Amino acid sequence: MRPEMEVPLRRERIETPDGDFLDVDFGPDPDPTAPLVLLLHGLEGFSQRPYMLHAMGVLADQGIASAGLNFRGCSGEPNRLPRLYHSGETGDPVFVLETLRDRWPTRSFGGLGFSLGGNVLLKLLGERDDGGTGILEASAAISVPYDLSSGVAHLESSRVGLFYARYFLTSLTEKVQAKEEMLAPRLDLEAVYSSENLSQFDDAATAPLHGFSGAQEYYTESSSNQFLESIRTPTLLIHARNDPFLPKWAIPREEIAGNPNISALISRGGGHVGFLSGFLPGRHRFWAEEQMVRFFVEHLR
Repeated sequence: MRPEMEVPLRRERIETPDGDFLDVDFGPDPDPTAPLVLLLHGLEGFSQRPYMLHAMGVLADQGIASAGLNFRGCSGEPNRLPRLYHSGETGDPVFVLETLRDRWPTRSFGGLGFSLGGNVLLKLLGERDDGGTGILEASAAISVPYDLSSGVAHLESSRVGLFYARYFLTSLTEKVQAKEEMLAPRLDLEAVYSSENLSQFDDAATAPLHGFSGAQEYYTESSSNQFLESIRTPTLLIHARNDPFLPKWAIPREEIAGNPNISALISRGGGHVGFLSGFLPGRHRFWAEEQMVRFFVEHLR
């Protein structure tokens, strides 16, 4: 687990074109001309999770500014519209990046995604005609569930994964309950509340709220593995073969190897957004952050 880091944040609410809002938390900004990295959190995360704050602190130490995007409904306040967020929603981070690039046209920009946020980031890059070069100068993604269908099945097949899955299911269900009156016309609430696993929840809630026919179509269209070959932005991928969110056979090795714009560090251990090395008190090293910041220093300056 990452240590609690005191990173001063400045929250800004950005109004979206569809009448909703996105809360963005800006980290230390050492220089208004310095590179800026937009961070995307994982499933049911938010910008003040320890892994997000730790990354912001590491980036600041190298003179790189950061901003953490809270996906809709994840900033501590329900969003206004009858929708949530999902693993393939790229419109919101693109809108935020375009807003920031208009504000600071001389800055270079990077993107950093954790887990679900990493899937969003890779899909965002690969689905663009320019492979992402027009919106980001560099990107890094850590512990991505590249194949969502295989990832959900794997997550719910192990003791560790099942712990995560139950936590996510409880949290997501509570978000539906908080907006029950708004969501009732669009959802079969009985099916939502009787969901026993994430795939059932995605079938009953995530898919219908976001225009998919069901969970399988959602997983198929949103999985980032199919977008890797189109990425043109220099991108670093960090993944562990023992990640409980994805079976090791689903790591897209061929797609990674076939794209010279992608560098990959695939370790035997590290778990999910873990990669802790050194076990003496006070002497932990956070290997993924070390690799990530080194990559950004090289490509954003």
